[in-house]
Amino acid sequence: MEKLNIFIVEDESIVAKDIQNSLTKLGYNVVGFANNGKDAIDKITELMPDLILMDIMIKGPLTGIEVSEKIKEKMNIPVIFLTAYADEGTLSRAKITEPYGYILKPFKEIDLHSTIEMAVYKHQKDSALLKERDFLYSLVENKDEKAKDILFVKSNSRLVKVYLKDIYFVEALKDYVIINTEFARYTVHSTMKELDRKLGNVEFVRVHRSFIARLDKIQSIDNQNVILENEKKIIPVGGSYREELMQKLNLL
Repeated sequence: MEKLNIFIVEDESIVAKDIQNSLTKLGYNVVGFANNGKDAIDKITELMPDLILMDIMIKGPLTGIEVSEKIKEKMNIPVIFLTAYADEGTLSRAKITEPYGYILKPFKEIDLHSTIEMAVYKHQKDSALLKERDFLYSLVENKDEKAKDILFVKSNSRLVKVYLKDIYFVEALKDYVIINTEFARYTVHSTMKELDRKLGNVEFVRVHRSFIARLDKIQSIDNQNVILENEKKIIPVGGSYREELMQKLNLL
């Protein structure tokens, strides 16, 4: 098994050396160091490590949190924060970047090892889900007119073809969306924004931040809700989406 390549961002050279020694003892490979944000971004872009240990308070105008944000914009590399600061404000700012771990200084080697292993495992799972999602969407990303009328979704380890005309509505559920048809429900790892783009804005309409409805499945509308035919499903209409909904309806 290949050694994990780790990059350290730490402005205290003695601390950085201690971390390197600990990582080496644990069987990891340290590919580089940086003590400020600019160098960190440049070197990480060049070396493309498997994981980054990032001190929150480093030299220069950029904090470790800001460096992590910039890295996340360009690269898919997991970050673990190292810090002596455990106040609520620091934690709240750090959480926005969605790090894969958070270790308080001083720490034990066993804590370092377990946090790294959990971060790598979670990152691999997240990457696999993204790859699967991109693959499913790529099946309908072509110029075939018939392909534009279908989606492929994973169900019980199989890819199932779903016709857009059979979809009644889509509902958001945290990091997933639930595609509801007359005959089945499919849970997909995606976002409403992405699915809204895939479905298109001709036959579907976003009626709420958590709901997309197929126009020809709408039976009636009251002041605050949309009622779908057959299922009699009632879904809410968000205030910011009502105007778009009304524009798409063929009103008398």
